[in-house]
Amino acid sequence: MLGARRGAEDPQAFTNSWLVTGPAGSGRSTIAYAFAAALLCPDNGCGVCPSCQQVAARSHADLTAVATETVSIDIKTARSLVGRAANSPTTADFRVIVIEDADRIVERSSNTLLKAIEEPVDTTVWVLCAPSEADLLPTIRSRVRVVPLTTPKVEDVADLLERRHGIDHETAMRAAREAQSHVGMASRLVTSPEAWRRRDASLDGVLGLATVGDAVRKAQEWTDIAKSDGEAHFAERAEREKLETYRDLGLEPGKPVPRKLQKIFRDLEEQQKRVAKRATIDGVDRILTDIQSLLRDLLMLKLQVGVPLVNESRRGELEAVANRAPAWHTIASIEAIALVRERLAANVPPQLALEELLIGYAIGSS
Repeated sequence: MLGARRGAEDPQAFTNSWLVTGPAGSGRSTIAYAFAAALLCPDNGCGVCPSCQQVAARSHADLTAVATETVSIDIKTARSLVGRAANSPTTADFRVIVIEDADRIVERSSNTLLKAIEEPVDTTVWVLCAPSEADLLPTIRSRVRVVPLTTPKVEDVADLLERRHGIDHETAMRAAREAQSHVGMASRLVTSPEAWRRRDASLDGVLGLATVGDAVRKAQEWTDIAKSDGEAHFAERAEREKLETYRDLGLEPGKPVPRKLQKIFRDLEEQQKRVAKRATIDGVDRILTDIQSLLRDLLMLKLQVGVPLVNESRRGELEAVANRAPAWHTIASIEAIALVRERLAANVPPQLALEELLIGYAIGSS
């Protein structure tokens, strides 16, 4: 493909705008950066040269990596990308722009990027990543070539965990199943006992909810788990960023900040608040994914389908309640999770969105 592009033998064999789609854990960003490495490497992505190592470290001069940790990709970031896209590459044949969370591009930002993606500079390649084509505006997705990915098999993920982390097969299989073949989450489960404890705590008691009070308390517990999960990832980084800012400005940490420099610290705090909010929402989303797997298992038992359970360790608990409520109620609860995600995207407070989900489940189960 690269040879066709560089030799201009077949102009239709290459495009400058790509969209990699697939469910969480399917390797969207991995594929995107492998493609970037192939474009930037003098040997089509050998994996060992300085260029490939720089791509792996996200430090290549002709690579722009956008991995937002906030709720959305704002207009300021979009304008910056358009400016970068207009520049010629410095050391390679191409300039590659990878946007890992293209589904977080708000409409105004999409309109800013539209012309740059529709009519890119010949040496600039855009690689967008999103769960599906539907997560992008029609104006964007109609101008990109789509590369769809599928979820890897549980056995393949377990094999990777065994080789990468040196764990036993049974633990690897459980982690792969409960992470629903999400490699990153499965790795986190086997390397962080606390992550597995948080997952178990979020599932405990859900199937037994019977009153509004139970539902409200569980929603509060989920919110607390999501916040603590986000803080565990963010606290150390936030402090490091603050210390680096002190150092870059030639200030001693803990000492009073000159008035002229206080705005820099206020801007840093605002940015960190946005990142913390995103971390909490991501934590809630992980809980919703786990709950969805639990309800899926419950539905499979109700319908006596006989497929492997995601949460095999909870089979006894699932079988005990399988005949309590009709299958349609379980299906409605699964569909309600999608509604919660829509409301979280619309900035509805997580506590309220989760309360509605669990109250609906508790009332229908009683």
